[in-house]
Amino acid sequence: MKFPLISSLIIISLSVNAQQQFADKVYTNAKIWTGDSEQPWASAIALKGNKILWVGSDYKAITNKKTTVIELGGKLMVPGFIDNHTHFLSGGYDLSGVNLRQAATKKDFIQALKKFCQQHKDRRWILGGDWDHEAWGGDLPRRAWIDSVTPNNPVFVSRYDGHMSFANSKALQLAGITKNTVSPPGGEIVKDENGEPTGVFKDNAQDLVLKTIPDPSPKELDEYLQAAMNHAFENGVTQVHDVSSYGGRLELATYRRAYANNKLPLRIYAFVPVADWHYLDSFCMVNGKGDDMLRWGGVKGFVDGSLGSTTAWFYQPYLDAPNSTGLQVTDTTLLRSWVLSADSAGLQVATHAIGDHAIDFILGVYREAEKNYPGRDHRFRIEHTQHISAKAIPAFAQMHVIPSMQPYHAIDDGRWAYKRLNDDRLRRTYAFNTLLKTGAMVTFGSDWTVAPLKPLLGIYAAVTRRTLDGKNPNGWYPEEKIGVEQALRCYTANNAYAGFQENKLGILKPGMLADFVVLSDNLFTIAPEKIQYIKVLHTVVDGREVFVRE
Repeated sequence: MKFPLISSLIIISLSVNAQQQFADKVYTNAKIWTGDSEQPWASAIALKGNKILWVGSDYKAITNKKTTVIELGGKLMVPGFIDNHTHFLSGGYDLSGVNLRQAATKKDFIQALKKFCQQHKDRRWILGGDWDHEAWGGDLPRRAWIDSVTPNNPVFVSRYDGHMSFANSKALQLAGITKNTVSPPGGEIVKDENGEPTGVFKDNAQDLVLKTIPDPSPKELDEYLQAAMNHAFENGVTQVHDVSSYGGRLELATYRRAYANNKLPLRIYAFVPVADWHYLDSFCMVNGKGDDMLRWGGVKGFVDGSLGSTTAWFYQPYLDAPNSTGLQVTDTTLLRSWVLSADSAGLQVATHAIGDHAIDFILGVYREAEKNYPGRDHRFRIEHTQHISAKAIPAFAQMHVIPSMQPYHAIDDGRWAYKRLNDDRLRRTYAFNTLLKTGAMVTFGSDWTVAPLKPLLGIYAAVTRRTLDGKNPNGWYPEEKIGVEQALRCYTANNAYAGFQENKLGILKPGMLADFVVLSDNLFTIAPEKIQYIKVLHTVVDGREVFVRE
């Protein structure tokens, strides 16, 4: 009596296994760069649920009547782009906020604020902005420029790097800022010849105004998230590492709310400020660290400011500010304590460091942490890693510290960085090629909203290093240019590693999660200077098409 039962079980098992081999979807007639060294290229890819079932050329054996076959007309497919550094919800806000990025003159700046305030007569705070004083010659704005055109709205708009903001008199009044207000440690209230605040606040001084601004409501945050996700998908971004804009907790609550309501089709890895490491540690003990769509467990700190605001921390003074070597935005004793504590709790630590002194300092703290827990897979990150000292260059590979870099900054800052730094320091600025040659795990992103959330523009910047002013057609410090395939890895597999997901994302092979994009042109054959014009045609996250260009 047992033999028929065993035979039935065998038949059922074979039937189930056969069913599992049929794909739900097949994308075919494509040029697929897989990122997989064992099979770098293919022409078709098959999906089963949210995973890749098969990669190759002849897909007939894994299809049946239920399989959807999508013809791509020979277009290039690559793994989904991961952005290593975003301020995601503030990016969503900025999509509908005042845009000062295009202001090329003082008049443009004033008119843009005037027009925006005329369109919004509800006395709201005017935020965002992303202005750049270098665009009109370097003069910092003064509140007298805009007071007459912003009589009802408090204004607090940030420079595009986020390390300097500008307020009108209404905002200063609400914040209680007067000529007697003292600059806090790690920040500066810029004052005029009479000691009056001009409206410009650098780094930690921004908090004097920010604490007056009410937090956005949950409904507003949900709207920011939706707008930001739509923008990400249009640009081929399938995951973001979000380093927060609203203190971390608001972001995490927003993402978890969207996840619970089945409204989070984008992968997010959320960081909170390192000063809040104890909160995150407790949160993880209760809630774990999330799943493949929404994760947390990382903290982010600051050592210094930015080059554009002359607040990045260097060993030597700035050329155009000879009495300054920059700022330590966070008390270094406190920062060291927070980093060591967060690491001991098993949290991933990422730290903003731009100047050579700042980078060397945090590398020293990471060395200390490694001695405390030798052999642990820390995956420490240094966000931006812009201006590296000669002695620090080999340290990244030796210590397995991840340079989390944003290549668009190179073609942006390269227009005016010579005002701040001499040639010796500039030669080690955005040193993509040098770091890769040492074996460092270089990763790429945008720093959105500081730079556009456009990986293709980042690849263009890394491959060409052509500055935005057109003055470096062969590349700004061209020895640091890299190849297309290297840049792609920095946006895909390397970023997956930076988020502890290298076994799930970043390359296209069977068993991996199905995240990929299809492009209008072939990155590998198009002229490098034309990469910036390539469009995203399809964006697929977790096996689902979240964007298709008509």
